[in-house]
Amino acid sequence: MAARTMNFGVRLKMWIMKFKRPLFFSVILGVFLLAAFLPKPTGNGEKDAILMQTIRVFLDQLHYRPLTFDDNFSEKLYAEYLDGLDGGRRFLTQEDLLAFADYRTQLDDEAKSGSFEFFDRSLEHFDAALVKTQAYYREILSQPFNFDLKESFESDPEKRGYAANDAELKKVWYHLLKYETMTRLADKMENQEKEGEETPVKSFAELEKEARASVLELYNDWFDRMMKMKRDDRRSLYFNSLTHLFDPHTEFFEPVEKQNFDIRFSGRLEGIGATLQTVGDYTKVSSIVVGGPAWKTKEIFENDIILKVAQGNEGEFKDVTGMVINDVVQLIRGKKGTLVRLLVKKVDGTTKEIQIIRDIVQLEDGWARSLIIDSNENERIGYLNLPSFYADFNDPNGRFCARDVNTEIEKLKAEKVNGIILDLRNNGGGSLSDVVRMTGFFLETGPIVQIKSRDGQTDVLRDVDSRVQYDGPLIVLVNNFSASASEIMAGALQDYGRAIIVGTKSTYGKGTVQRMYDLDMAVRGYDEIKPLGDIKITTQKFYRITGGSNQLTGVIPDIILPDQYHFVDIGEREDAHAMEWTEIPKVDFQQNTYRIRKMDEIKKRSQQRVNNDPLFQKIYSRAKEVKEQRETSTYSLNLQDYVATQKKMTAASNAFRDLFKDTFVKNAHNLAADETVINTEESSKARNEDFLKGVAKDIYLRETMNIMHDMIVLNK
Repeated sequence: MAARTMNFGVRLKMWIMKFKRPLFFSVILGVFLLAAFLPKPTGNGEKDAILMQTIRVFLDQLHYRPLTFDDNFSEKLYAEYLDGLDGGRRFLTQEDLLAFADYRTQLDDEAKSGSFEFFDRSLEHFDAALVKTQAYYREILSQPFNFDLKESFESDPEKRGYAANDAELKKVWYHLLKYETMTRLADKMENQEKEGEETPVKSFAELEKEARASVLELYNDWFDRMMKMKRDDRRSLYFNSLTHLFDPHTEFFEPVEKQNFDIRFSGRLEGIGATLQTVGDYTKVSSIVVGGPAWKTKEIFENDIILKVAQGNEGEFKDVTGMVINDVVQLIRGKKGTLVRLLVKKVDGTTKEIQIIRDIVQLEDGWARSLIIDSNENERIGYLNLPSFYADFNDPNGRFCARDVNTEIEKLKAEKVNGIILDLRNNGGGSLSDVVRMTGFFLETGPIVQIKSRDGQTDVLRDVDSRVQYDGPLIVLVNNFSASASEIMAGALQDYGRAIIVGTKSTYGKGTVQRMYDLDMAVRGYDEIKPLGDIKITTQKFYRITGGSNQLTGVIPDIILPDQYHFVDIGEREDAHAMEWTEIPKVDFQQNTYRIRKMDEIKKRSQQRVNNDPLFQKIYSRAKEVKEQRETSTYSLNLQDYVATQKKMTAASNAFRDLFKDTFVKNAHNLAADETVINTEESSKARNEDFLKGVAKDIYLRETMNIMHDMIVLNK
């Protein structure tokens, strides 16, 4: 098998060169060729080999920055995989690593041949380590700890490194478990003090025993889940250790993971509308999507335990006790209109069969929505919140963010707003086509973003619609977690001088474009081992129309407001395998829709307000505390010292949280056009109330309102 598969790469490249077809088409044809050189699968090994060969060829032929599979790549993969397998340095020792250290420079050869010797060897040692360390924590937690000793615990696994041997590893577990128990003991002591004289007082020994019992329960649950993990789950870790060497956003998806990705991207799913979690051997309902099929039954609720699942009226019940969560989800999800039957154990101990007709579940909290904020200066400001650039490509009639934002803009214009604040905070991106179209809502026509492919060809994506949906004052709110499409939109509007960008010191810094490929489409036949999954590959980089990339640097706001992460690095720059910042020539652009004048004066006024605002100054102080805490990794195991430190940290955290209890944004209310829809059912009312409360307590929005006022006054 090895000789045949090694010839595949050469044959594929010859095929591509010969036919000169479009790149993706060539790869598909080439991977079809792969099936002809592999024997029929007889078990996991053959499926693994096909997956590895297919993934490797896709990466080689499609990735923006292909890497050479050599000894250097092998060493990086070796380190990346082991870090993913045991990032906490809790299971493997240096002696364990010696057992497969010879593979350090052989993983490139294994990838080419489809061999998984190293992977299988690592799992053997890891499974043995699970059994070994399970005995450790059970033995250690069977005896009381002495919290009077002056000991410390290094929590950073990178600083701690791998334990030399089992004896040293057991000491690591002792310190780890002692710390976990101490934190719970301190909480129990504090709670007992608060309860007062009416509650029976427990002794220190009793509280310490309860704390150890809770840690034991926690670790029993964790180890139970790890020991139930399938080989496919571990294999996904290995594949993604490989793909992440190319860049952080190139990933392999098992079929259920691809479904979850599609749900996040589109904001919709077909199923019952319930979130599940594993508790011991059982699957518990953790939340119900308001308005979904499960919610409509009025029979299934949070904390119910799902014991069995059956399909349709005639299907037999399948016991899901002890089943991993992804497998349970696969049984419960299904096409709209189909019936699923659940045998549920209620909180009172009774069991009940519940029938649910699956339907489309819309995750409405992720959709665009808007409000009117009446300012103290008699200005009506439109607030438009966009949590993600969602797009339902599987349904032409589904939800698309550009379409929804266009609707919201029209409603705001009907309310005769004096300005619009577009909130892209925590928006992780999404549809590229929608962001290009949406940016054009605020411009005439012109370039929005440049897209560069691996062959060096650069395409300019343009707004070709001459309509300007909104031509008034515009502010875009961003933060550290505004990424990808959010950065394209913020960057373009900043470059055009069309909007003022307000936010934290920079956005996330993701300047790459990914595409999803179905691996089943690439391998002809082999139905017995499908579905294989999907791979998301970085195929392009995007650049601002000024030529610079958002990669690593992100978008720097025109007006920077401090948050508690002001002094720490957050975003793409934290990843060791992130792609580099680069620059290409700019393109010509101009706009005559709305021009911001007196920007320096607007910035100056905002800076003066921030400098004179006690709350913003406390945010600066909190940011320094967060930086210090992030840099601290050694913790005392002396209870008295821990309690003193914890009280100080808790007081600081509570003081910071209390800063945001007040109402900062007053007079925010729904649009008249939305009132009827909001009041149709209680669930809509509840979601809307939460939305309004969040806006009211947003100090950043308060300052943005002040900036908008300056913008309106100074640009008349």
